Amino acid sequence: MTVLVGCSHGTDNTDGRAAIRTILADVRRLRPELDVREAFVDVQIPEVAAVVADAVAGGGTAVVVPLLLSVGFHVRVDIAEAVDREGASAAPPLGPDPRLVAMLVDRLEAVGLQPDDAVVLAAAGSTDPAAAIAVEAVAAGLADAIENPVTIGYGAGASPTVPAAVTDARAALSPGGRVVVAAYLLAPGYFHDRVLEAGADVVTDALAPDLRLAAIVLDRFDDAR
Repeated sequence: MTVLVGCSHGTDNTDGRAAIRTILADVRRLRPELDVREAFVDVQIPEVAAVVADAVAGGGTAVVVPLLLSVGFHVRVDIAEAVDREGASAAPPLGPDPRLVAMLVDRLEAVGLQPDDAVVLAAAGSTDPAAAIAVEAVAAGLADAIENPVTIGYGAGASPTVPAAVTDARAALSPGGRVVVAAYLLAPGYFHDRVLEAGADVVTDALAPDLRLAAIVLDRFDDAR
């Protein structure tokens, strides 16, 4: 049986760790016969290369599903190197995906999005141009799903930054409107903390926990086998 290795970035944040664990717990509930293992590219252990090596030892097979929302260094380097061995392969990251857009809409509705509000989609960011393209696709989907203007801000690696995007959105606000940041982040942690400090009136929760994330993980796994 092919092992599913769910590989996230890793975090020191206790709530963030718990949120990521819910994704893999949901995967196990949806497909209890599947061997699901957790791995990381930074901060936490076990490292993804070690988990993959163990999974394919003795002729086994494994698919690494990045618990990441877009491509970037960790997908193209860390995970790519980890699966550079017989029996191992990597799936694409979780985004873009229409279900992620639906989650963002739900998070915005949960904070009471109003017609005069401006939305800033806050992503972690990457220097990889493909990551920006993926975020732009999600932003376009979100703009189609709601009636509010949607712009993008990044935590690192790309521009504009989230604080700059919030400032620009506020300058264009209608009277009585608010700047609402839609956190396009999987879990609480460093980037979500920075988003909370970016000057928005409201910030949504991160995406996890949400059962739809597990469904995306399984789709990526099935397509990559």
